[in-house]
Amino acid sequence: MALWDRLSSVETALLHTIFWSAGASRWDLAERLGYSKSKTNSLVASLLDVGLLEETGLAGSTGGRRPETVQLSQRLGVLIGADLGATSLDLAILRPDLSVLARRTEAADVRAGPGVVMARVRVLMRELLAECGATAQQVIGIGMGVPGPVDFESGQLVNPPLMPHWDSFSIRDYLREEYAAPVFVDNDVNLMALGELWRLQRSLQNFLVIKVGTGIGCGIVCHGEVYRGANGSAGDVGHICVDTAGPRCHCGNLGCVETMAAGPAITRMALEAAESGESALLAAVLADKGAISPEDVGQASRHGDAAANRIIQHTGNLIGQMLASVVNFFNPSHVFIGGGITRIGPLFLASVRQSIYQRSLALSTRHLEIHYTPLAEQAGLVGAGVLAMQETLKSKGSTR
Repeated sequence: MALWDRLSSVETALLHTIFWSAGASRWDLAERLGYSKSKTNSLVASLLDVGLLEETGLAGSTGGRRPETVQLSQRLGVLIGADLGATSLDLAILRPDLSVLARRTEAADVRAGPGVVMARVRVLMRELLAECGATAQQVIGIGMGVPGPVDFESGQLVNPPLMPHWDSFSIRDYLREEYAAPVFVDNDVNLMALGELWRLQRSLQNFLVIKVGTGIGCGIVCHGEVYRGANGSAGDVGHICVDTAGPRCHCGNLGCVETMAAGPAITRMALEAAESGESALLAAVLADKGAISPEDVGQASRHGDAAANRIIQHTGNLIGQMLASVVNFFNPSHVFIGGGITRIGPLFLASVRQSIYQRSLALSTRHLEIHYTPLAEQAGLVGAGVLAMQETLKSKGSTR
């Protein structure tokens, strides 16, 4: 659309507010933007006429006439969201309102390097676009999360501990070979934080999202925006030391919480319990499957296995110990925990909570709430869509 490429700053602000409002009425928009009703009505009417907005029905009545709500038009095109984890790949084609048109999840190994992984990403993007009848030309923005520190301006990974062959690789340039749409890359847990922020419609201003999987990371939302730090490495909490005499981490330091309490550490402790005869349940899993996953530890715990309970409580305590320092420093209203660890069950969450409350200052925990992420395993993918739409809208604005 011609107008899509030459939006005024006022039009961009309106579209941005509509995207973050999940079906807002003209009155809501006027209130949020501080515009007059007549100015808002005129802007909305103009953007409806050119096909950038569409009406979505009537909002609930508050006593008077029910207002008509609007959202970004599906005619704008589609977004591509990609959430790359250390051992998994989750891709989707989304509408501008972030509803999913097509999705694919599969195992992946980032240690295979960018050549192998990104070639697969490109194949999946083509297949998913074909599945929902869209073309590369209809893609308006691409958002991708990766499990490592990212220089947000350049979109490049910087010395990622879990991704040793990806340093300085340009995901943006690689995808530009096939797509004219802008490409935005961020740390995977920052995208989880963006996803939760979008779900909440920015109703919470200061919160943390912790991802515990192969590694441990933290997304920081400060004053309603994701905080990335000076160089994009804010929230790299997995390498906070919780035991100076602990094992050596792949980053080179000793006793990092990531090497002592993330998914691989849970698996390692479970194998030790199975092989030593400490846990008959975990030994049976090992004999049957030849391996033990953190989910197996959670299942054993739910069946009353003492060794599994001890492993979960130990890792939850260590992560809580690390988070207590972060909570004292940042004073968030909420901590949301996500990643593969959520499949372990409630004992892990209870252990983290207990450790945080015991070690944090009373004032910083007076109103603190600690939960698993409501978006669960969709948080990263939703966040990838938010990143794509939000940053694309920013790039479309002008000063005319």
